[in-house]
Amino acid sequence: MAELEIGAPAPAFELEGPAGPIRLADFAAQTLVLYFYPKDDTSGCTKEAIDFSEQIDAFAAAGAVVLGVSKDSVASHGKFAAKHDLKVQLGSDPSGAVVEAFGVWVEKSMYGRKYMGIDRSTFLVDGEGKIAGVWRKVKVPGHAAAVLKAAQALKS
Repeated sequence: MAELEIGAPAPAFELEGPAGPIRLADFAAQTLVLYFYPKDDTSGCTKEAIDFSEQIDAFAAAGAVVLGVSKDSVASHGKFAAKHDLKVQLGSDPSGAVVEAFGVWVEKSMYGRKYMGIDRSTFLVDGEGKIAGVWRKVKVPGHAAAVLKAAQALKS
């Protein structure tokens, strides 16, 4: 899997959503903030989703839609969103095809044990479907604000 770089076309994708499939084509002519996170309702993932949700109006003003993606089920996403009053859309990738396409399915290590998991990453996709920003190995504090700033710069 080649590293996705700025200016490259975003991989076409199809995720499961509460109202049916969510596809890259659904966001044509819009800026898309596509953020990948490891697991619903874990501390870092919850904080990240809340941070993006708190700024959802500013993202909308910048012409951007925020979409969080993990391998959790649509049902799990629904409970997660309801519990924390999330304003971001959540897409489910149970097969892992989308996390693979974006190169965020990586070997991780915890307490000396190696396992495969989602690398917390965010991609900013412009209205032409090209990658306009990439953040990998994201640290949650301040991340949503940095992505918002990049989305606003695209609009201006």
